[in-house]
Amino acid sequence: MRIEFFGKNIELTQALKNQAEKKLSKLDKYFAEEVEAKVTFSTMKGNHTTEITVFLPNTIMRAEETTEDMYASIDLAMDVLERQVRKYKTRLKNRHQGSETIRFENFEQALPEKPEDTQGKIVSKRKHFHLQPMVEEEAALQMELLNHNFFIFLDADIEEPALLYKRRDGNFGRIDFEF
Repeated sequence: MRIEFFGKNIELTQALKNQAEKKLSKLDKYFAEEVEAKVTFSTMKGNHTTEITVFLPNTIMRAEETTEDMYASIDLAMDVLERQVRKYKTRLKNRHQGSETIRFENFEQALPEKPEDTQGKIVSKRKHFHLQPMVEEEAALQMELLNHNFFIFLDADIEEPALLYKRRDGNFGRIDFEF
């Protein structure tokens, strides 16, 4: 596994890197090929946050945990990731009765452009991604794996973009776009 480390408001120590590498190496048994991972350590007002993003072929998994101890945050984030990987692999196996992969979006991260001023607010981050056809169930799974509240996808049935979002009642909502 190729791992990139980033630190926000914290000095990256070799001990932190070693602990994260040790924990992430346990995930190698789930992957047939080498995958990339990004680990971001940050501190703010005594809270230590570990964010781990694993880039699998055709999908992305992400976990973020905050505690008062960075090592505990690493452990909790890894527990979340391991559950996600097992859940993902089980769903793939149950759905296709084999090792085939499901179509998911591949996010392409672009270099940040110059922020634009809009009524005192700035665009501080931009992401670009290519929409690939998928069904609602696949979009919901991808949204859960990313731990996001919404997900934009290209509906495979109607070949139109759609937005899936998590409602306050725990269910999902969908917005279809007309051009």
